[in-house]
Amino acid sequence: MPISIVYVNTGGSAEAQRIGRILVEDRLAASVNVIGGISSVYRWDGAVRRRDEAQLIVKTRTGLVGRVIARVRDLHSYECPGIVALPVADGNPDYLDWVARETEGA
Repeated sequence: MPISIVYVNTGGSAEAQRIGRILVEDRLAASVNVIGGISSVYRWDGAVRRRDEAQLIVKTRTGLVGRVIARVRDLHSYECPGIVALPVADGNPDYLDWVARETEGA
């Protein structure tokens, strides 16, 4: 079963925790890591900006990536949230099987 990692920046730890919990509760993700205290520099509306953010690392089945992206967009506070999915090329087979099992029925 193909597994993917979905990387998401959020407006802060509270938003990241809320989105992560919903993704796991909805079985769209087996696990979500919340990494707080990151700082992003980006260009938006023609200006270079800086913002403190929190990051989500979402583990899911590749077949659910579209639904994960749609759900995050619905829950996210940003006009254009940064959401990027990456396929997992290899890993601990037991862990990858666990991710697949925990997202069954979604």
